[in-house]
Amino acid sequence: MFFNSIDFAIFLPIVFLLYWFGTKGNLRLQNILLLISSYFFYACWDWRFLFLLIFSTLLDYFTGIQIHESSNKKKKLFWFWLSIIVNLGFLGVFKYYNFFATSFAEGLSLLGIQSNFGTLQVILPVGISFYTFHGLSYVIDIYKNRIKPERNFIDYSVFVSFFHY
Repeated sequence: MFFNSIDFAIFLPIVFLLYWFGTKGNLRLQNILLLISSYFFYACWDWRFLFLLIFSTLLDYFTGIQIHESSNKKKKLFWFWLSIIVNLGFLGVFKYYNFFATSFAEGLSLLGIQSNFGTLQVILPVGISFYTFHGLSYVIDIYKNRIKPERNFIDYSVFVSFFHY
């Protein structure tokens, strides 16, 4: 489903009406509705990549709390780098692996070395850069003591996934 599709033109008013009239101003219900709607919206594009969004959300939610609660600087650093490496690892594999693999193979061929690096036959997950950097900025802000972690998983998940592509 795209923002300029008929499906979205039907979907958005339904979510809007449910948000304002179906939840009766209950913020918790509103956020649950927004989270389910956001996941549905993302899954309409390709449900197979929904796990990346959910995993990234879980990772940054959990590491943010661990960073904040750790009194040991080494533990804080461990959780901080875990989040950065895993998030950028996913981003690197899905967004940049094919570019670097083909560039490296071409560079080797210029030196007379023949190589055959396989490329991934996977489409780029929509919004992966957005939600990856959104989550990383959250973790970095916690690490630098700019903010405290969100304790409500639903609220944090809406922050990351709200109709984000």
